[in-house]
Amino acid sequence: MPDNLVEQGREAGYKEENVEAPQAGVFRYQVGSIAGTLRIEGEYQAMTFQIILLGILLVAGSIIQAQTPSLLVLNKEENSLAIVDPLSGKVLGRAPTGEAPHEVAASADGKLAFVANYGARDPGSTISVIDVAAAKELRRVDLGPLRRPHGITVVDGKVYFTAEVNKLIARYDPATNQVDWLLGTGQNGTHMLLFSKDLNHIFTANIGSDCITAIDRVSGPLGWTETVIPVGKGPEGIDLSPDGKELWAAHSRDGGVSIIDVAEKKVVASLNAGTKRSNRLKFTPDGQRVLISDLEGDDLVVVDVPARKEIKRMKLGRQPEGILITPDGSRAYVAVAGDNQVAILDLKTLEVTGRISTGAGPDGMAWVERR
Repeated sequence: MPDNLVEQGREAGYKEENVEAPQAGVFRYQVGSIAGTLRIEGEYQAMTFQIILLGILLVAGSIIQAQTPSLLVLNKEENSLAIVDPLSGKVLGRAPTGEAPHEVAASADGKLAFVANYGARDPGSTISVIDVAAAKELRRVDLGPLRRPHGITVVDGKVYFTAEVNKLIARYDPATNQVDWLLGTGQNGTHMLLFSKDLNHIFTANIGSDCITAIDRVSGPLGWTETVIPVGKGPEGIDLSPDGKELWAAHSRDGGVSIIDVAEKKVVASLNAGTKRSNRLKFTPDGQRVLISDLEGDDLVVVDVPARKEIKRMKLGRQPEGILITPDGSRAYVAVAGDNQVAILDLKTLEVTGRISTGAGPDGMAWVERR
């Protein structure tokens, strides 16, 4: 391990030079963001400096190792979570999950992952809590009567998820290991959910009722109000524009996309994406493009947001599903479930630059950075 950490420290940008005459014993060093000047006196200046430098490299390597992001990938055909080094593409570890895990979210500090175990033939009713660093399932939370957990996100340390069969959103508190809040939508197939950046708005995609539910935080005993927004057939993939002004919903059953004005709570535009079965939709961080996976068409569709038109359609393999875009907007990872791979897409060139074999049936993904 020390040799590995030293190498990581060097890769971070180690530089050293003797800035005065050697006998003066003054050395300047820089290892990544760690920099300083050493004055070393005595007969063994060079040796002493090398020992101190080794310590600096070890510290820098440890910091870099702690801050290295990981890509979490659910393999729903083998009931596992793969923890991937996104730089090398290597699978660093695997943890078991419940049956047919579909979506995953991570805690703010990157230490825990929460997996919605949707289930296959029999509806799932558990959430797996996973220690990311140890690649270990800590517990499998029994959700009682709540069935088909799917869309999942972590807000202020609590885990919000949809329960599709029950037509509601629920909240799980990891600190107490209890579900402590429920909010019904009354809509069939409440599948995906997301929060606005200010956490005052929640949106759900309701596949079976052909609508989006906009849920707004209000004062008073009820706490929330709901608005049902009709869209096209089978809305599934949804995302908010980075400025929070628009919500785009990809329809799984008619190839369309509805564009909703968040303030007005109504569809203001639509476009034909030409998909056979849209699965996920994601904005790039700059808000200029939207990516749509087509599960049955085996395509990834790239849309120019300002122009509202397709700019590229890519054949990625069989059954592209989950999409994850890195925070810096440089790359997208697309789960190609039918080929048991995750495709890596350069978002500048719109070319596939690599593939990662993560397991059987990759789907939902999350990005974690340990803090």
